[in-house]
Amino acid sequence: MCNNYAMTTSQQAIREASRALKDITGNMPLLPGIFPDYAAPIVRQSVEGRELSWARWGLPSPAFALEGKKTDPGITNVRNTASNHWRRWLGVENRCLVPFTSFAEPNQADGSKVNTWFALSEDRPLAFFAGIHVPAWTSVRKVKEGEITTDLFAFLTTEPNAEVAAVHPKAMPVILTQADELEAWLNLPWEEAKKLQRPLPDDSLKIVRLGGKTDGEEISETGPF
Repeated sequence: MCNNYAMTTSQQAIREASRALKDITGNMPLLPGIFPDYAAPIVRQSVEGRELSWARWGLPSPAFALEGKKTDPGITNVRNTASNHWRRWLGVENRCLVPFTSFAEPNQADGSKVNTWFALSEDRPLAFFAGIHVPAWTSVRKVKEGEITTDLFAFLTTEPNAEVAAVHPKAMPVILTQADELEAWLNLPWEEAKKLQRPLPDDSLKIVRLGGKTDGEEISETGPF
């Protein structure tokens, strides 16, 4: 599953594409490598309108997964939306858009686990994952941090299209590319919005890089918490 992606376009482009009216991210750097538990930009609905903000990648884990553990590093990908654990966060108040320009899947088909980077095209245009966010969640993510309260996010996955299946046959992120899809994900009742949990059509993605922990040379300045 996708546990590594990049976002290397401008925050102005994100605001324009998502119709975000407010930006509380500050001076956002390019993010060629976003990993679990990193800070990353999301677009969410707030009381003041649609906003671009930061959240930490990894939603609260189910209780059974935490038995005997002292920390909860979070769940990065959500597949089973019928689960009671996830259903409580599928309403419009918890949906968000996660901007990205490329994402990596480790090659499971040949056993090498070498990262294969996918994008919509070689120039890596902006697109969005269908995300879920949980604001102000209190937990222990790392022992050295202790208990903290922070905003969290993850995104949906689904069965892979042809390009991803050739590398990673189990799943791919749910990707939104059209303006009407973005609006539907943020605004429609779940019975309608859940139809977006589907793979992109075959031939929609290109392999733009093989290998590397990032789609670029430098690690994100935001870094892990």
